[in-house]
Amino acid sequence: MASSPWASISFATLISKYQKLQSAVVSMVRSVASSMSSATPGKFLLLQFAMSQVTQIGESVSNLLAQVNSVISNAIKNQRTQ
Repeated sequence: MASSPWASISFATLISKYQKLQSAVVSMVRSVASSMSSATPGKFLLLQFAMSQVTQIGESVSNLLAQVNSVISNAIKNQRTQ
């Protein structure tokens, strides 16, 4: 039997990975903030890039939850009308 072409991931795994990424970015911020005298423009650019990645992933998770909410809401409305 052929394997499914779709990848599967649980919501708990997704949130866990997102939390780890957030923690990594927080520690990057703390590292740069604790040694401002040795901070370089490259470190700031890397930090800005990491923060934008966390923001984009957070927005994607939020959109995913909104879509799931919408599907559930529509399913309930369809049940009521029948």
